Amino acid sequence: MTASPSSLPIARPEPPPAYRWAVLVFLSLAMFGNYYPYDAVAPVADLLAQQLGFRDEQIGMLYSVYSIAAVLVLLAGGYLIDRYGTRHSIVLFALVCLAAAILTALSADIRVMLAGRFLLGVGAEPLIVAVTTALAKWFKGKELSFAFGVNLTIARLGSVAADNSPTWARPLYSDWQGPLVLAAGMAVMCVAGAVAYWLVENRASRQHRLGEQEATEKLVLRDLYQFDRAYWYIVGLCVVFYSAIFPFRAFAIKYFMEAHGETREFAGFLNSVLPLSAMVATPLFGLLTDRIGRRAVLMMFGSVLLLPAFVVMGYTNVSLFVPIAMLGVSFSLIPAVMWPSVAYIVQERRLGSAYALMTLCQQLGVAAVPWMIGRTNDAFGAGPDTPAGYNGMIWILTSLASVGLLFSFLLWRTERGPQAHGLETITTRGTGAP
Repeated sequence: MTASPSSLPIARPEPPPAYRWAVLVFLSLAMFGNYYPYDAVAPVADLLAQQLGFRDEQIGMLYSVYSIAAVLVLLAGGYLIDRYGTRHSIVLFALVCLAAAILTALSADIRVMLAGRFLLGVGAEPLIVAVTTALAKWFKGKELSFAFGVNLTIARLGSVAADNSPTWARPLYSDWQGPLVLAAGMAVMCVAGAVAYWLVENRASRQHRLGEQEATEKLVLRDLYQFDRAYWYIVGLCVVFYSAIFPFRAFAIKYFMEAHGETREFAGFLNSVLPLSAMVATPLFGLLTDRIGRRAVLMMFGSVLLLPAFVVMGYTNVSLFVPIAMLGVSFSLIPAVMWPSVAYIVQERRLGSAYALMTLCQQLGVAAVPWMIGRTNDAFGAGPDTPAGYNGMIWILTSLASVGLLFSFLLWRTERGPQAHGLETITTRGTGAP
């Protein structure tokens, strides 16, 4: 028997463009409210030391525990996102971020603050994964890269806003708690964006046909033995690069004030140059790489810029704009080339494991180094009366940059030999490494 036309299911149309751009706006708002609380500690680091007696080791731990939580969440493999979908997961993780920001601002007890920062890592890192998954569901083809770029730009504005909060929220900086309460207020924006996204998708799912949610990337342990040395060189560069940049940003404002005599407002502005430069230059470097190839050379060039920047900052009287500009170029160039390069080296069926492992190793490095720098600052008596006490921090960062240059050189040498993967060409070999 043939079904009548009236009995056939009616195919629902795809949502109109307005829905997609509303989703992009709300998810970007959630990411802004996610990034801001993470970077809100750096502008008050000196106040935590002066008013609460925190040591630099404790300030470093406020960043380290975040990354420890992120490692644990990464090992969980995105179970909640796959199980409950992006709509519910994003709201849940945003609420966790808000609770974490409130807990961090609630008490002067270091244990309470550490619990808040750990909770922030539990919520913020899976939120980033869930937002990325949601964007991939709503945007396809050429729109996807643009949507990712807009989302990341607005997210990094959260870091820029936090760094510059001593200027636009100056009255709050009479004590340590006001700026952290402000950070909790910004986390409300994270929840508002998440709830708005939930409402839009909930309505769209009843009226329109939505894209399928892709499975989140997971770490498959048996794949660890399948990656070749070029992949591990990139992982090594990733670890030492982010282990230098992010911990430096954690202490930079305090360092600029106490070792260089800068105002809190100007120190915050200098720190914000890194995310600002990345917002503008990272997409441009990506376009350049697509046109010329030379990925290993570009990663090595970024590493060469990173190496002397900290020494210039610590041991010369050159304007701070010079080393900050060097760091800004490196911070924009290396990620623009490094992350896409993995797809040239690893087979597509193993990309999920490759990226999950790379991110896991990155977080392990970022977890260890802030605590190490803080302990070193304390050991050398770093402070406004002993600016030379920060030299230990400078040498830790310089050593990491040196190792990064070594990894990038080894990668470049590999890509010049018979085992090359096509990083130096415009097009990939296509198969990845076995």
